[in-house]
Amino acid sequence: MQDRNFDDIAEKFARNIYGTTKGQLRQAILWQDLDQLLDALPQRPLRVLDAGGGEGQTAIRMAQRGHQVTLCDLSSEMLTRAQLASQQNAVSDTMRFIHCAAQDVWQHLESPVDLILFHAVLEWVSDPQAVLKALWEVLAPGGALSLMFYNANGLLMHNMVAGNFAYVQQGMPKRKRRTLSPDHPRNPDDVYRWLEQIGWTITGKTGVRVFHDYLREKHRQRDEFDVLLELETRYCRQEPYISLGRYIHVTARKPENQG
Repeated sequence: MQDRNFDDIAEKFARNIYGTTKGQLRQAILWQDLDQLLDALPQRPLRVLDAGGGEGQTAIRMAQRGHQVTLCDLSSEMLTRAQLASQQNAVSDTMRFIHCAAQDVWQHLESPVDLILFHAVLEWVSDPQAVLKALWEVLAPGGALSLMFYNANGLLMHNMVAGNFAYVQQGMPKRKRRTLSPDHPRNPDDVYRWLEQIGWTITGKTGVRVFHDYLREKHRQRDEFDVLLELETRYCRQEPYISLGRYIHVTARKPENQG
């Protein structure tokens, strides 16, 4: 199996993810966690790796805060979009762009990084444990990981709420390659176990879109976004809502004594 390359659907990805309340809510909740994570890291310009960073929305915001950001992506089209966006936001001087898969980025780094962003990528790779191990190797001792992945529990709940009983009974197979539906939805318990087996200490878990996608009246996602965001924020870091998020955001640290 090969990891997914988004060259063929980059425009569709940008429009359907970041141009909707799905993307707005995802970024809002993610940055609540990232702000807290950054407060716990050394208060200096950090070396940040955005692995599979796509169009660079999160990476650019990190660069705007004064950090040195390396963004790698398997898609040359996504990388071009990220470079253009960095220029438009006047942060291209503090960013570096590498055309490669996340698991190969070690070949392009001169020194370990302090923070790794790995968002909405794990569900597209064929060997998730190998990728997580590769990222561990380029992270400095005491460094942090911000991992967001597509939650298999959320996919199941979404289809059940929609009444797609036969599809669930079939095991929810992916039908078309060119869709934005991830190739490999991840079981949260598997991801937590993989991280801990490698050596990471998990410091936080957050459900992302724990209510948004399940609303019966879809117009309320847009019309009452502020109220929805407040309620998502209130419940997204407690069970059972964490495990029902369409995505789960995990923060983890590499112990200081780990080489």
